[in-house]
Amino acid sequence: MMPGPLRSAAGFTYIAALFMVVVMGIMLGAVGQSVKVIMKREREKELIFRGLQYRDAIERWSKKGNVNAPTPLLDLKNLLKDPRSAAGERHLRQLYPDPLTGKEWRIIKDPQLGITGVASTSDDEPFKKDNFPEVIKDFKGKGKYSEWEFVLKKPATATGTGAGTATGTTTPSLQQLSVPEGN
Repeated sequence: MMPGPLRSAAGFTYIAALFMVVVMGIMLGAVGQSVKVIMKREREKELIFRGLQYRDAIERWSKKGNVNAPTPLLDLKNLLKDPRSAAGERHLRQLYPDPLTGKEWRIIKDPQLGITGVASTSDDEPFKKDNFPEVIKDFKGKGKYSEWEFVLKKPATATGTGAGTATGTTTPSLQQLSVPEGN
């Protein structure tokens, strides 16, 4: 039979080992949550990048056509190889999936212009709420990713009733799209 002091030391080691396992579990849980937030922020940046790629490609499609009788964009696949062009001009490199869902985008259509934009199908709440680039400043205060619509702005009419298009705008770089930690 073991003497008393050794027996109590063995119990202390067991309790210390259990305590260490609990502390490590809590720490891993905290790290897991921060990794999840980081990944969601990256997917949000990618959503903005891909959405602007589609928006810019749709804008190039609409500018390329006949001004008096524009050809409506009926399928996003036409952005990959323009059927109106003999050389098969590419307005978009590939059809990007929605980075938040991994599925297809929600298509936004206009009766005369055909496809005018895309939007995510995710109803998650975005991290970024403010400080958007000028071309997507309308995203400010939106409560769901599905409300972020990357659409072609209608050109201003002669009477000035149209939404207007910013001339000379370019797609912002990923650095300009960075999400501040406080937003």
